[in-house]
Amino acid sequence: MSVMIDAFPAIAQPIVGYHRDDEGDWVAELACGHNQHVRHNPPWNNRPWTETQVGRQSMIGQQLGCRKCVAGAPRDWG
Repeated sequence: MSVMIDAFPAIAQPIVGYHRDDEGDWVAELACGHNQHVRHNPPWNNRPWTETQVGRQSMIGQQLGCRKCVAGAPRDWG
């Protein structure tokens, strides 16, 4: 499903896992094979669920808009 995120096209992809980047920020792993940062950095990014393991696990299967899919970018993993 195609969606608009901040006036940019994106394709909805479910979250399948997480890892931390080199700076310690959380990165969602999407079913399409792309990664997307999921920072809690109010007021720009309000994602308090990233702060706990229970919160992150509760979002497995939820969809995020993937701009890398629209751009035809190669997979980040898998």
